[in-house]
Amino acid sequence: MDPTLQGADVFFLLMGAILVFAMHGGFAFLEVGTVRHKNQVNALVKILVDFAISTVCYFFIGYWISYGVMFLADAAAISGGDPAFAPQGMALVKFFFLATFAAAVPAIISGGIAERARFGAQCAATALIVGLAYPLIEGVVWNGNFGIQETVFLGMLGANFKDFAGSIVVHAFGGWVALGAILCLGPRLGRYDGNRSVGIPPSSLPWLAMGSWLLCVGWFGFNVMSAQSLKGISGLVAINSLMAMCGGILAALVAGRNDPGFVHNGALAGLVAVCAGSDIMHPIGAFVTGGAAGAIFVVMFQVSSNRWKIDDVLGVWALHGLCGLWGGIACGIFGQTALGGLGGVTFQSQLVGSVLGAGFGLVCGIAVYAFVNAVFGLRLSAEEERRGADLSIHKIGANPEDDVRMGRV
Repeated sequence: MDPTLQGADVFFLLMGAILVFAMHGGFAFLEVGTVRHKNQVNALVKILVDFAISTVCYFFIGYWISYGVMFLADAAAISGGDPAFAPQGMALVKFFFLATFAAAVPAIISGGIAERARFGAQCAATALIVGLAYPLIEGVVWNGNFGIQETVFLGMLGANFKDFAGSIVVHAFGGWVALGAILCLGPRLGRYDGNRSVGIPPSSLPWLAMGSWLLCVGWFGFNVMSAQSLKGISGLVAINSLMAMCGGILAALVAGRNDPGFVHNGALAGLVAVCAGSDIMHPIGAFVTGGAAGAIFVVMFQVSSNRWKIDDVLGVWALHGLCGLWGGIACGIFGQTALGGLGGVTFQSQLVGSVLGAGFGLVCGIAVYAFVNAVFGLRLSAEEERRGADLSIHKIGANPEDDVRMGRV
């Protein structure tokens, strides 16, 4: 391949990696705006530290499980001197890009277990999930590991399971792992009073909105750059992402009765759902997919929180778990040529693959967090939770000058 073209692909994927990396700031500020003031610092630290742990574990273990590649040779070899690695460091940039996807899983979970989880225990859980659990589903779907795509999906269900940019691999998996963690932790103190649900208001709608905007902007790197080369790039992915986002916003606006939290999360619900089929849907199909996701998020967040008493602080099970599940299935509906899509998918393949991916996430979440709870203890003490994770864990609050003046530290 011409070095200039190869270099262009490296640059293209590097820009994608940077955009998805910026999304982690979105995860952080979305959580900062949603949790109470006494837990804002913890939200910021968790997302950054989780990213570092995820990258290291993925570099040494996870990426090898998914793709059979290790970077233990010298720098000359891994940057392209060895024929096993693509020229001009393309293999390294591909790792960077996919590492940002892997690190999104603990960032998703963080929002669900906010305000009452021990910091060290969550760090241990992140290492296990990104180093061992996530690479298994990633390798099966995106690298054909274990022959499951060929034997089960193509051979028995008529087509490979398709997940272009991670509705199932990243979002549904992360959301269902989060549900397992939430069930292990239990609700926050004071969240429920007998049969009554006690609302806990967000601390800052502007910070919440900032998080949503950062995620929306970065998502176009998440989806469009999943082509991983200039040759494979498609403007269809961009317009489908845009239409799904708008569908999610409008549906959440109506279903949520103008609630700003629902509106800003509705945009994310639409983007979560369109990831799987963004390269094959018609824009109208993407709009419907995103709109359905926006409604799913609003309804299921309210039902799970108020009726089922699942204390999911940011609604990550509804947003990522259920909307991601819907997105995998929707790919098998709106990707069909009969509905204006490009084809190459079957409904049965997408249904089975989506349900299996979500189920695998739930099993991993229960297993990992039960193990971490037994070894480290997962939950803050009642006194630590009342004081807040900022002062209890990090010994500093979001406004240190105020803490000193009021005698809290």
